[in-house]
Amino acid sequence: MTDKVSFTAMEHGTREDYELLARHDREYASQLADRVLQWLRQMDGESPYRISRLEHCLQTATRAERDGADDETVICALLHDIGDILAPNNHSAVAADLLAPFVSEKNEWIVRHHGLFQGYYYFHHYGMDRDARDRYRGHEHFDACADFCARWDQVSFDPDYETLPLEHFEARLRALFAKEPRPFV
Repeated sequence: MTDKVSFTAMEHGTREDYELLARHDREYASQLADRVLQWLRQMDGESPYRISRLEHCLQTATRAERDGADDETVICALLHDIGDILAPNNHSAVAADLLAPFVSEKNEWIVRHHGLFQGYYYFHHYGMDRDARDRYRGHEHFDACADFCARWDQVSFDPDYETLPLEHFEARLRALFAKEPRPFV
């Protein structure tokens, strides 16, 4: 890239500078699906689970699809753990922030909270409250998140489950990230 902004502090930028940045940002954003697919592929490696982290994501999405979930929800199931590649200590929040401009508030909430809701299945092994998710009981998306975890996420570590390949989901993933994102606020 040869074009550069004229400023060294944002307060000195001109309209032309910010138009240059906007063009660059649009081009970079148009490649988001490619980067997400690369991150997913990076999750295909050794794991202490009986399957790779990628296989877990694919299995979760496969279960969602076979249960009749809509395309957006299936792709959220595919990407619910994508944050593991960037921030394993807060993977749910990272995945939710990635998806938020492109998905419904409901799906964003489910992805954001699925890590806590998954705790129902193992927190007690660490002396933690397995019902920690109950602080959200009564929230309009509580049951949907609990169902996501029960039906698709926590059961998707099975090496014998017939899982669909990444290529099966690619067009829908690309379509999701090709949507006009909600504005940043």
